[in-house]
Amino acid sequence: MHTTIPQASVCQPDDAPPQVTGSDGTQTWLTRGRTFVVAISRVVPGARLERTDQNDEYMLLVPVGLSVTVQAGGETVESDGQGDALTIIPPGASTVTSHGSGWLTRIFSHRAADLAALAGNAAGYPVLAPDAPPAPPPGGFKLRHYPLERYKKPDSPARPFRSTNLLVNAFVPRDFRRDTRKMTPHAHDDFDQASLALQGHFVHHLRYPWLTDMTQWREDEHHAVGSPSVIVMPAQVVHTTQDVGLGWVQLVDIFSPPRPDFVEKPGWLCNESDYPFEQKSVRDEVIA
Repeated sequence: MHTTIPQASVCQPDDAPPQVTGSDGTQTWLTRGRTFVVAISRVVPGARLERTDQNDEYMLLVPVGLSVTVQAGGETVESDGQGDALTIIPPGASTVTSHGSGWLTRIFSHRAADLAALAGNAAGYPVLAPDAPPAPPPGGFKLRHYPLERYKKPDSPARPFRSTNLLVNAFVPRDFRRDTRKMTPHAHDDFDQASLALQGHFVHHLRYPWLTDMTQWREDEHHAVGSPSVIVMPAQVVHTTQDVGLGWVQLVDIFSPPRPDFVEKPGWLCNESDYPFEQKSVRDEVIA
């Protein structure tokens, strides 16, 4: 277990300037945990989000109503805007071209060192020592595109997807509120979590553990956020999220590397056939 716990970190684009502004006016806000980076971009028609020397896979989340073209590894996929979609993009050069205005989210591991260094909360979440990128999945590295509407589960709102280095749980959007008598406060002993709000309003409730050093004890926190926004909840911090207000809400949970309890549960991953259990996620670092 950690002896020092970082402060939870919240990024709401309307509350702070972007870390990156493109020549076309595209703005990008960067937030990191100790093993991942979340990039929220406000794009315009024709905007190009490029990676020239990406050394491992990353993920792209595209909302309903926004069409994009993704090119990587000599392949092209189109997200037509008819539904929200998740795309896994292979290592190497890649380009995401937007055909409208809106929000795009990219999720990277900490190996995207250039983006990690620019994150607004980089000082509180130090970059981990570099390590070798994961081995390819059985089918090799390639573009993988998942229209999320096709992956609803009859018995769960969860829609977990993994790559070799990331796990994203894109919950099904809903227009009703969670029962406040059935909240699920919990903590993760050895990994950070990011929660990305894509629709609606939420309150993230956090409780820090009482360590042996009483000077490190902290008050509970209750972060009210809109969309888009992202919160990083450090390992050991008890957390639960409450949806509030009216209308549709949508939340996405982010982990790196993929959580073993998700990976090892048969039939739980939506893209298990692309990343079968035999390709186990190995936690190759200890979070400092």
